[in-house]
Amino acid sequence: MLNSIISVSGLTLTTVLILMGAAMVLGVLGALLYMKLNRCSKSFAMTLAILPLVAGTVILAVNGNLGAGIAVAGSFSLVRFRSVQGSAKEILAVFLAMAVGLCLGAGYVAIACLLFVLYAVMTLALGALHFGEAADNERMLRISVPEALDYDGLFEEVLKEKTAAYELETVRTAEMGSVYQLFYRVKLKTTGDSKVLLDALRERNGNLPITLGHAGPVKEEM
Repeated sequence: MLNSIISVSGLTLTTVLILMGAAMVLGVLGALLYMKLNRCSKSFAMTLAILPLVAGTVILAVNGNLGAGIAVAGSFSLVRFRSVQGSAKEILAVFLAMAVGLCLGAGYVAIACLLFVLYAVMTLALGALHFGEAADNERMLRISVPEALDYDGLFEEVLKEKTAAYELETVRTAEMGSVYQLFYRVKLKTTGDSKVLLDALRERNGNLPITLGHAGPVKEEM
């Protein structure tokens, strides 16, 4: 069942049609699954749907030819340098489509289907469990301070008292260097603590703007 359906004597029309049909079906299912869970452009969805067919056909064409296989591997590596940097989920979806195409190109239909099913099950299960998502009480805090104000340790006392946990992630300049912006990732003790926290911070930053919003992913790019 897990063996390749490509016979030792070579490819047949029936085998090629089965592999290409499986590549199209799994490609479309993979694109539909990604669209259900994530927002994406039309071009990216079409790419996910067609990529297994393209990759599988290339592997079929170079089946048994070592030199051609090395040339194809080098060609695929060039795609990375001509593509816009994507998020981790987009790269994973592309890798899945490539892996499915490679399995089908080698004739392993059962393995390709098993890979897709396991990917779908894990993706849906981890999504339902909110795996890796920020906690409900986690916020991103941006504090603006004047250039002349020494911000080192200025807000530590307030953050220790008003939050369950905090971490300074980034410091940058703004408004032609006249203002520093401090970016903290904080966890509120309760969701109703936001006003108390902001009032306490305003007393120390010269009443400059302070922003408190829901925390996003730490870093999505790979």
